[in-house]
Amino acid sequence: MALSCVRLCARHTGLTGLRMCRYATLSKTSRPPEGSGSSSNSTSDPVFQYVGQHKRPNHKVFVWGFSFTGALGIPSFVVPDSGRKKPRKYQLTPYRLETAEQISSAACGYGFTLIASATNDVTKVWGMGLNKDSQLGFQRTQESRLRSYDYVLEPSPVALPLAQPQQTRVVQLACGRAHSLVLTDQEGVFSFGNNAYGQCGRHIVEDEVYSGNHIIHRLDDFGSRVVQVACGQDHSLFLTEAGKVFACGWGADGQTGLGHHNVSSAPTVVGGELVGVQVKQISTYGDCSLAVCADGQLYGWGNSEYLQLASVTDATQINSPRRLPLEGCGKVVQAACGGTQVAILNDQGEVFVWGYGILGKGPKLSESSTPERIPPTLFGRSDFSPSVCVRRIRCGLNHFSAVTDRGELFVWGKNVRGCLGIGKRDDQFFPWRVTVPGQVVDVACGVDHMVALAKSLM
Repeated sequence: MALSCVRLCARHTGLTGLRMCRYATLSKTSRPPEGSGSSSNSTSDPVFQYVGQHKRPNHKVFVWGFSFTGALGIPSFVVPDSGRKKPRKYQLTPYRLETAEQISSAACGYGFTLIASATNDVTKVWGMGLNKDSQLGFQRTQESRLRSYDYVLEPSPVALPLAQPQQTRVVQLACGRAHSLVLTDQEGVFSFGNNAYGQCGRHIVEDEVYSGNHIIHRLDDFGSRVVQVACGQDHSLFLTEAGKVFACGWGADGQTGLGHHNVSSAPTVVGGELVGVQVKQISTYGDCSLAVCADGQLYGWGNSEYLQLASVTDATQINSPRRLPLEGCGKVVQAACGGTQVAILNDQGEVFVWGYGILGKGPKLSESSTPERIPPTLFGRSDFSPSVCVRRIRCGLNHFSAVTDRGELFVWGKNVRGCLGIGKRDDQFFPWRVTVPGQVVDVACGVDHMVALAKSLM
């Protein structure tokens, strides 16, 4: 297993020293107060200069979970340095990933990670982890220009074929089982990785070898600008500014929503009950897909083996979008869809869950065909903090996460290889707060690892 050439510091950063960070450099001389009688050449007491009110917060990246694929981007976990005798297979608490750039977005695939910066620098996307299907692009080895690393142990640049690299910004990332999508503001969507089912939105080449593949495909024929992308296990969804959803890839469970169960290699507009509907958000990670529309209604299609779509069908699959009647849930503003479970967030900051697995209301609730409300008190609401509400929800393959308006991160579900970051490997049946040194802005959930983007407290 070889290392990529990007060098990062693997020093653990904790809470130590946070109070000292409030102060600037200590000055040994200062002007004495008027009328003090001190001479101009005398040494006065030191002056502490506090951080200004308008100082921009420092953005930080934290990672945790299974490290042996390299998905955490800490090489010393996999190949120990002189200070550690044994590899660290699991990182059970948030660990700061040192990056030279201001990271603005992240996505977790099945054993790999993409992070991106919204700056005007030429390099905008970095990848780490499993790369056997070129889901991190072509990562040239130091030994040969013709070979690519199967594992990348620290963030390594992904070279996008941008026409105007300094003018174009990366808006969002999405990762599936072995393919990746990069959404830009001016040059459409770029896809790379495994395309065996057309999930990259390009022609399927029989017996194509994906290891060491150079192909990065550009998609921009959607009629209007794409504003969000989402990757399922082997399919892709695209949401346009006009509110339309496009899909491509594996359709055996109906997850593309195109009215059939076949493979589709070209992004095609999704019809069914979405026709004429203004979609605002899309979500998928396994083989079930969800769409939230402008008026707060929820639509779903794909796999319903675990009761994800039981409100509209007794079948295990739906190949065309259906509106899901959700009584008592209010106006839906976000949806998060995992492998077997579903979560929605309403405009009051309340979270509802259903499906199969650890849903967040204790060990007795493992299956539900109707939405179950998680008590807001489990996210920190109390008599002392009555206004606390959830602002963002995310879903991995077997676990959930929620970020509150106070920047606090809560997780629950299957703790696969320590992916919850709660300091232990036990499953978590209720939302539990993760100790992150900063205010969490966003989080990405994978199969067995997570990434959090946070603003510094000082």
